[in-house]
Formats: sequence, C-alpha cells, structure tokens
Amino acid sequence: MGKQWKYKPNKNVVTGVKKASARGLSLAAEHILGVAKQQVPIEEHILEESGFTSTDGVHNLRAAVSFDTPYAVRQHEDMHARHDAGRNAKYLENAFNSEKDAVKEIIAAELRGEL
Repeated sequence: MGKQWKYKPNKNVVTGVKKASARGLSLAAEHILGVAKQQVPIEEHILEESGFTSTDGVHNLRAAVSFDTPYAVRQHEDMHARHDAGRNAKYLENAFNSEKDAVKEIIAAELRGEL
C-alpha cells in the first residue's frame, strides 16, 4: 500500500530562487572577469578594458565572460608569446578553472539570502 501526493511549489518562492540564481550568476561572472583582468596580457590596456560579462536573465541561467578585441583569441591561445610578469596566455581559462569554488559560493550566497 502506498500514498502519493503532488508537490506544488509556491510561485513566489520559485520566482525568488530564479532571480537569486540569476543575480548570483551575474556576480560570479563579474568575479571571473576581475580575476581574468589581473592575468590578461597588457601593452596598452586595450585588451583588459575590452572585457565584459553578459547574462540571459532568469530563463536559461547562463552567463558569459568575454574579451572583445580582434586579437583576444590569439593572445589567449598563443602559449609561446612573452608577457609581463603575472600576465599570461589562457587568462580567461585560468580564471574559470581557479575560481570554481568561489563561483559556487557566490551563487550559493545569493540563494541563501533569498531563502
């Protein structure tokens, strides 16, 4: 013998969680951008200043971190280029990899704040 029930979450709670998730994702993307900017190769700061984040809101919960210069990809991928101390290729990839725990905590903090 068994008993079943149907769970209907409160729409306000669901909406709040989605909004908190979107806020956390946006803050996490900004964090990644900040870390990447500390590693991005600099000559005249043009590449560093071209960095930006974008999100698609609460629907798909996606964020992107980008650098928008014609040479951003080349600078990111060329492992043989020489850079100033502390600056390197793979600046965006390194930031994503090194900040995984921080990203999780940023998003979790926003969710905790909502709940």
